[in-house]
Formats: sequence, structure tokens, C-alpha cells
Amino acid sequence: MSLRPLITLLQPHQQLLVAFSGGLDSTVLLHQLVTLRDTEASDFKIRAMHIHHGLSPFADEWAEHCRKVCAQWNVSFEVMRVQLVDDGLGIEAHARAARYQALADALRPEEVLLTAQHLDDQCETFLLALKRGSGPAGLAAMPERLPFGETELIRPLLGQTRKQLEAWAVEHQLTWIEDESNQDDSYDRNFLRLRVLPEIQQRWPHFPQSVARSSELCGEQEQLLDELLAEQLDKLIQSDGSLLIAPMQPLSDIRRAALLRRWFARQKAVMPSRAALVRVWGEVATSREDANPRLKFGNYEVRRFQGALYWLPVSNGLGDKAICWAAPFEPLTLPDGLGTLQRVATGQQVRAPLDNEPVTVRFKASGLFHIVGRERGRSLKKIWQELGIPPWLRERTPLLFYGEQLIAALGVFVTHDGKATEQSCWCVDWQKGKKQ
Repeated sequence: MSLRPLITLLQPHQQLLVAFSGGLDSTVLLHQLVTLRDTEASDFKIRAMHIHHGLSPFADEWAEHCRKVCAQWNVSFEVMRVQLVDDGLGIEAHARAARYQALADALRPEEVLLTAQHLDDQCETFLLALKRGSGPAGLAAMPERLPFGETELIRPLLGQTRKQLEAWAVEHQLTWIEDESNQDDSYDRNFLRLRVLPEIQQRWPHFPQSVARSSELCGEQEQLLDELLAEQLDKLIQSDGSLLIAPMQPLSDIRRAALLRRWFARQKAVMPSRAALVRVWGEVATSREDANPRLKFGNYEVRRFQGALYWLPVSNGLGDKAICWAAPFEPLTLPDGLGTLQRVATGQQVRAPLDNEPVTVRFKASGLFHIVGRERGRSLKKIWQELGIPPWLRERTPLLFYGEQLIAALGVFVTHDGKATEQSCWCVDWQKGKKQ
């Protein structure tokens, strides 16, 4: 079999990270790359990474097998151990998510990730999506290459069947790992591989190729819809990524759902089901005006504010927190990833505290407050509303107190009690963290 198409597919990349499980598929992929490197005078720099899930009693033996293979083939090798967190999606999904996250973290600048999915995998993925009742997006084929982090993920073996890979392995006398869990047909993918597809292929030998063609057609239809809806979606999405609700109300249910799906895709969110989209529109977008609706999707949620939908990480209010900031007022780390407060040469100006005024940072305040630029006193809730601060930020915005006096909401407002003077002035800066 000629490896010339593989060289073409990999262009212009020269630095390759191979996801190397040690099974048949990834062993053939790595061997083909090594063969290219050694026989075609190419400049490929190959690195292999084995993800150690710790699920099998043989996991350490597998890692050692991969190390020996890479040493024999002069390939740089690394084992990455991952811990699986149960988020309710099932062990297969947990392992897949942890694997790709580890590989993404390991990628070096200018490096491209290679994985060993093949034509039979494509067929199994299509049938699993069909079982879930997926639409064209879910049924679309795994692409041969797609953006991945700051680089690309390439699947060089998608055009080859498992039988073709086995033939390559036998011809070149390769050895590989047989994962005992692959014989457990309680897993959906294994059930298809062991019980369903052999029967289908016995009657229709080219069934995987036909499925791949159908998947590609589904992908083309989705791509066409992306192009047709892109301009309208761009007009609906605001600069902060939120989605305007009012212009979507007169649309048909079908068109609205298509736009919502593409908005989710732009957030890099897991694609919601049809039922979930109905709930997003009915329970969040069009709930009563005075409501503060939210719909959770794993570690994220959809919320509504000022006529728009927002996709946000789930976060907790910090109304019960109070943090002392004592002299000499070194940089103060805020809780829950909110960042750091520090005194700076230029920043939000407030008066300096008196010697007998303890300085604290809180996230909730009661009473009426007079803020600079407003005449009448208002409750903090009313101030937040007038200043357009979303509900999810109101108990996550640091409030600077001197004693029991509210001095400022960092980055938002200063009270009359906290107004700086020529004789007394502090500059305070809030360096926001990733969770704000």
C-alpha cells in the first residue's frame, strides 16, 4: 500500500503527536508514520503519548509495551495519567473527554495531533448517533481534519477498514495490545462491533463505505445550513457572545432551533437535544419578564438578561464571604477564582482608610447607599439594576468596606463615603480571574 496519500494529508505539518494506545489501530498509524520518516527522507518529528486511564488491571503493562515499541522505533514517548470524574455521562464518555483534554494540554507549538479512527469506527459512530435520534449534525461524518486548540487534529486512517489495518500489521509483523474490555458487549460500541456489524457486513460487505457516504452528505447539509444562517446569526449575537431574543420570536420553530444550535456551537458547548432546545426557549428565553430563569447543562447554564441569552459557567454567589484586608495591604487573593485586589499607582480611586477603620472585602450589603454621580440613596439591588450588572455577577463583585461603611464596588461604583480627596486617595485595582 502506498503511503504517498499520507504525506499529502499531513502537509504542511512536520511535528506530529500521535495518540498511542498500543492497540491495533494506533500501532499501524505509528508504524506508517515511522516508515515514512525512515524511507521517504521526510523531516517528520514524531512524538507518541499513551493515556493511562487506570481502568484495567493491565494498564501498567500496556504503558510498558508502548514504551518498548517507541524505543524500538526511535520515537519520543510519554505516559500521561488521567483521573476520571463521574459527571453522569458514562465511563466511555468520561475516558474520551479526559483523553482529549490530556492530549490538548500536551500539544506543543507547531505540533499537530494524530488519532487512529478508521472506517469501521466511522460506521459505529453513525449507528450510535442514529440510536440516540440525532439529526444531520450528529450523523455527520468524523472529519479527516478539524481545528483542535491552536492547531489541528488529523485522522489519517478514516479511509481504511479494520481488515486493511490488520493486513498491514500482519505483513509487517507488528504486535499490539488487545484490551479485554473490547470483548465486553455491555458497552454500546462493542455491541455494534461484535454482534451487529459482522451480520450486516456478511450480507452487505460495503456497508461501512455506504454509511461513510451518508455521513458525509449529512455533514454537507449542515455545512450548507451554517453558510445560509451565518449572516443572520452574526446579527443576533452581541459583542459579549449573548444571543438577542426579540428578533427570534417571529421565526418558525425550525429556523429558531437551527439558530440556537449554531449559537451553542459557537460557545463550544455540547449540542443540546431537541427537548433541551424547547426548554431553552420556553423556560428561559420567553419566561415571564420579572423572572431570573436559568437552565443547567453540566458545568454551564443558559441565563437571560436584558433581552438576551447567555452561556455561562455555573458559579456560586459569595454573599456569606467576608475577607479581612490588613495593613500593609499586600495583594489580596479573592475566593473562588475571582482574581486579586491590589493597590496600584493608577486605578479606581477611593479615599484611604483611617487607622481605626478595618478594611474588609464582602459580596453583599444591605441598606441605602449614595453613589457618586447619583443624588438619591438606593438599595444595592436597585443600583445593580440601574447599572446593568447581570444577576450572576452581583454576589461575585468585590465590595470594599471600611468598618461597616460600603466604600466601593470594585470596577463598578464608589459611594459618597468612599470618594477620594486630594488629601486622602487610594488606587485599587481588581485583576479579575478566569471565573469572573
